[in-house]
Amino acid sequence: MLNEIIEMFSYPFMFRALVGGTLVSLCAALLGVSLVLKRYSMIGDGLSHVGFGALAIATAANIANLTPLEFAMPIVVAAAFLLLRLSENSKIKGDAAIALISTASLAIGIMAATMAKGLQTDINSYLFGSILSMSQSDLWICVVLSVVVLILFIFFYHKIFAVTFDESFARATGTKAGIYNMIIALLTALTIVIGMKMMGSLLISSLIIFPAITSMRIFKRFKTVMISSAIVSVICFFIGLVISYIYSTPTGASIVIVNLGALILFSVVGFILKKAGIHQKVF
Repeated sequence: MLNEIIEMFSYPFMFRALVGGTLVSLCAALLGVSLVLKRYSMIGDGLSHVGFGALAIATAANIANLTPLEFAMPIVVAAAFLLLRLSENSKIKGDAAIALISTASLAIGIMAATMAKGLQTDINSYLFGSILSMSQSDLWICVVLSVVVLILFIFFYHKIFAVTFDESFARATGTKAGIYNMIIALLTALTIVIGMKMMGSLLISSLIIFPAITSMRIFKRFKTVMISSAIVSVICFFIGLVISYIYSTPTGASIVIVNLGALILFSVVGFILKKAGIHQKVF
């Protein structure tokens, strides 16, 4: 097994997958805690469909001087802000707004893929993810954006915690909650875009949801849940990547299955701890 893992990372495309996937998993896990607690977890699914539509259009139109990821990025960011505004101020609330935008974007992407010829491989990689599709330029974009996401998250950590835990109280104390909600939406949009090549638009939201919910089965304090989510996410990604290579299974699906296994394990441990009367202070 060890020899196979060493051989696995001797290939450049697998090394790119390891670096890019680890960074994406880390960013998604950190943001996922806030999104799950704020009941915005499905925003990742909606943005991934928007990203697919933008990537399909960019690939079909062969946008000059721009890679598909560079074209999709501002569109997904704009969609994140739009979803946030709709959730807060529109008669079309949360889940309905996400459903409208995500299904429309998916339909547009499928139409673009259908009308253009010779795009089946690219479009499938955007839908289901593909290790082979991550180029050197994609990796550099992934590294730069992931570092930006991590720096901004750490810098605004206390404000993000405030608007996550009690947004009304945060507003009452003078915190501009709207701005920090927009920062969370921006960071989520960037994470979705850079993770789509690895996980595909259909599965990328799992990196946001699974680690946070898994960690909450045992831990109850915000910071502890966040640290646990980051560790769980990275470990599950690595195990899923290894399984994918050894057994020739789809990478995205393998990672999600490992995350599901972690959720079941943490749920069992949490149940045992609860029966034993071991509790943590809630946030």
